[in-house]
Amino acid sequence: MTAIRVQTQKLLAQRRPRRSFSESSIRALIILSASLAVVLSSISICDGRWLLADDRLFGLWHLCTTSNQTELHCFRDLNQAHVPGLASGMAMARSVATVAIVVAIFGLELLMVSQLCEDPKSRHKWAMGSTLFLLSFILSFGGLLSFLILLRNKVTFMGLTLMFWSEFTASFLLFLNAISGLHINSITHIHSVTHPWGLPAKF
Repeated sequence: MTAIRVQTQKLLAQRRPRRSFSESSIRALIILSASLAVVLSSISICDGRWLLADDRLFGLWHLCTTSNQTELHCFRDLNQAHVPGLASGMAMARSVATVAIVVAIFGLELLMVSQLCEDPKSRHKWAMGSTLFLLSFILSFGGLLSFLILLRNKVTFMGLTLMFWSEFTASFLLFLNAISGLHINSITHIHSVTHPWGLPAKF
């Protein structure tokens, strides 16, 4: 009986505890929310027109003006806006925002791989993906803040466009997913260490 008990304990120790339905659902929701953040951020940065002020549309890539209130003329030379440091500052803002998307895509890939290919390193991949989301949030928020600082004399609440608020929402989702991902990973790690064979906890 002792040999059988030892053999059984070895098999239980090697068996990976199954995730509960609620944990799997939360992780799937985090991945879905992160995907939405990446899509919103990509659309917002590709369009790049974030502020309407004085009949001019300021963006990451272009500056647009209206002619006779009918036709929109856009040009890439941001120096024509006559705002000190706008051209160089906007180049930095769009670079940071673009890098934020790339980092978020890598983080999303790590999260998906950790769920599709379960192995001993799945938890580490999930933690790395969540950390990349946190880094992406910092970069994305830095791009937003740089844009607002460069045009601080022209920014109004009503002048900020839907594309700006899309990027703001994406940045918030990245932060929320990063914190949620790291939190659920730490909770499940503590549970797996305390109950390595998936035994119910005693309260």
